[in-house]
Amino acid sequence: MTQGALFDALGTLHAPVAGTSARIVSLVPSITELVCDLGLAPLLVGRTGFCIHPSALIGDIPKIGGTKDVNIDKIRKLAPTHLIVNIDENEKPTVDRLAEFIPHVIVTHPVRPEDNPALYTLLGGIFNVQQRAQQLSTEFQLALQGLQARRPSQPPQTVLYCIWKDPWMTVSCDTYIANMLDLIGWKTWQVPASDKRYPVFEWHDALLHGVDMVLLSSEPYRFTEEHVDALERQIGKPVCLVDGELISWYGSRAIRGLHYLKELADGTSDWSA
Repeated sequence: MTQGALFDALGTLHAPVAGTSARIVSLVPSITELVCDLGLAPLLVGRTGFCIHPSALIGDIPKIGGTKDVNIDKIRKLAPTHLIVNIDENEKPTVDRLAEFIPHVIVTHPVRPEDNPALYTLLGGIFNVQQRAQQLSTEFQLALQGLQARRPSQPPQTVLYCIWKDPWMTVSCDTYIANMLDLIGWKTWQVPASDKRYPVFEWHDALLHGVDMVLLSSEPYRFTEEHVDALERQIGKPVCLVDGELISWYGSRAIRGLHYLKELADGTSDWSA
């Protein structure tokens, strides 16, 4: 393997872009933010309706649908040279259709917080912003070191991280979210005998005996303090509302996410119930 080669999550080798000729469509909200934080907002020609950060830079960039229900014809008219997608967030049949007319498809799949510097390097190398990518990597490593150096204020806990209701859904231990929580000793409760990464579950006594705390994420389902109060009364367990973007978004937001984890573990976050 060539040193410094730019391989994406599927092992596809990407070449650096000549100058500023790229036209980027991003189907991943967190990576749209990363593209902007790398200084590449002028190259973005399309984004999903869920790509909302940074608001000051993306307001005029055309929306092309959601992460899973994109407008193929609208994207075609934008004449992109590069498409950025994610294995979890985007549908493979849709990506395959887009690949028929978009020359370069960059597939991402961070599953651990530690995967972020490689993501910065990949996009920084492809779009010739290596210096900014290195700055982000340094910021991330310093934040990670600070989190790892903290003295735990409490013993490890088993948490149930809820991402949806009606039906109730959680995350498995091989997800980015679970690996983020693991950095502060919060082990994710697993749905028994399920091989799904985002499984449905039902409330029952065995579940409640197996968890110390329930986390309600602010996204993708918009849980609120009202949900926290109602669920605490229902299950008799501690329930905490958490900022889903800071826990589940990789990319540049992950740097803030590491600081947020420390606040959560120390009980100093404004989001803590």
